[in-house]
Amino acid sequence: MAEKGIRKWIVTFTVITASLLELIDTTIVNVSLPDIMGNLGATLDSVGWVVTAYAVANVIILPMSGWLGNRFGRKNYFLFSIIAFTVFSFFCGNATSLGELILFRVLQGLAGGGLLSTSQAILMETWPPEEIGVAMALFGLGAVVGPTVGPTIGGYINDHFSWPWIFFVNLPVGALASFCVITFVRPTPKTGNQKPVDWWGILLLAVSVGCLQTVLEKGEREDWFAATYIIVLSAVAVIGGLLFVWRELSTDHPVVDFRILRYRNFAIGLFTTFILGLGLYGSVFVFPILCQNILGFTAEQTGLILFPGGLATIVMMPLIGTMLKKNIPAQFMATAGFLVFFVFCMQMIRYTNGASGTGDFFWPLIIRGVGMSMLFVPLTTLAVQDLRGADIGQGTGLNNMMRQLGGSFGIALITTFLDRRMFYHRNMLIEHINPYNSAYTDRFNGIMQGFISKGYDSNGAARMAHQAIDGAVMKQTALLSYGDVFWIVGMFFLFVIPLLYLQKFKKGGGAMPAGAH
Repeated sequence: MAEKGIRKWIVTFTVITASLLELIDTTIVNVSLPDIMGNLGATLDSVGWVVTAYAVANVIILPMSGWLGNRFGRKNYFLFSIIAFTVFSFFCGNATSLGELILFRVLQGLAGGGLLSTSQAILMETWPPEEIGVAMALFGLGAVVGPTVGPTIGGYINDHFSWPWIFFVNLPVGALASFCVITFVRPTPKTGNQKPVDWWGILLLAVSVGCLQTVLEKGEREDWFAATYIIVLSAVAVIGGLLFVWRELSTDHPVVDFRILRYRNFAIGLFTTFILGLGLYGSVFVFPILCQNILGFTAEQTGLILFPGGLATIVMMPLIGTMLKKNIPAQFMATAGFLVFFVFCMQMIRYTNGASGTGDFFWPLIIRGVGMSMLFVPLTTLAVQDLRGADIGQGTGLNNMMRQLGGSFGIALITTFLDRRMFYHRNMLIEHINPYNSAYTDRFNGIMQGFISKGYDSNGAARMAHQAIDGAVMKQTALLSYGDVFWIVGMFFLFVIPLLYLQKFKKGGGAMPAGAH
């Protein structure tokens, strides 16, 4: 039953706050990994599991969240998830060893997986059917802005406090959200508590999705199939995934009901959501590395650069929701969003090769923020517009899982592509470094003379000049490679546009049919 008045807005605030908790934690930890390494005595390879453990646990629980919400009651499951997430955030901040931190991150990820999809399902039931586009716009504030501001918040905390505070900041937010859920969210019936539990489905889901996510998180670092355990996990993911689909289609009480794929809009929407995840998380992943490792910006500077783009998304989201409510087809707005994101990618190619300061990225990131708002809301609305009743929880769980997997695939593909392109560009640039190239010899001699004027002998000056040129080559190699990444992502987004028009047009921006709640 849809809510009215102030209660509707309090519930909306509550679910957005809860989803922000989960989404910010997917990226906030990244900038603090060096400090965690030093404090807990971890290696670079082992500390990566702090991020991987959370992502794996999170993506396992996402497709199950609809079933859990139906079985225990959506309000009860949502409240439990918030409290558990908050408690395990406290334990993460108090971890005294890397093993403890990874364990608590797994538990935090399992709790967090229940926040995102349940938030979306509650929001869809809180708003009337004709305003579902506005509801998705408000939900998108958390889903799009969360991963963007995570590095900003993490960078500030890392520069001004100690790393445990990246977890402790969740405590007051979790307490407030818990109070609001208890007070304002209405209970929902437990529709599945009399049905048998699909234990085989749960096991196969955990094994297949967990292995897949681990491969995506660790594959590039291990040179993919050069590592035996990556080969084993990949095989288990494929076999387990096939068995899981067969199990869910053959049992009467599946933990993930794939029969909702009978809705054409939802089935196609899963793929477009996957692409959205690739663009959202992939660009958020690439940009901080470019700024900090290549251009020499601090974590806090990088966060401040990203902030205006997030602000543009916040401003645009309600407008997009209003346009959907006024019957502007979601396909048209999503098409415009893909085109705007393509413009962002082309701008980044130009600025990447000539950037000198933080202000160079202001307008490209504003364009990205506008494009993301034009993508998230229409794509989500198109995907869920036909869902009703118990299908809402199942659909939002699968949809959010696909966005997360899209991000994981995007990051894995981008890191691998970057590695290959850096090898290519370095070889191309090195060909020009030889004594027969007058441009090279002029620059080398100029740098060498500069070092001699500072008191170095000729041998030392020559060695320093070689190092300076090698550094310049490495930087130019990286900039050219990042430009290639933005080009390929931009082109990929263009090729996805025709899929939008395989989805049904509906008036009211994809408003849900009567009786959907």
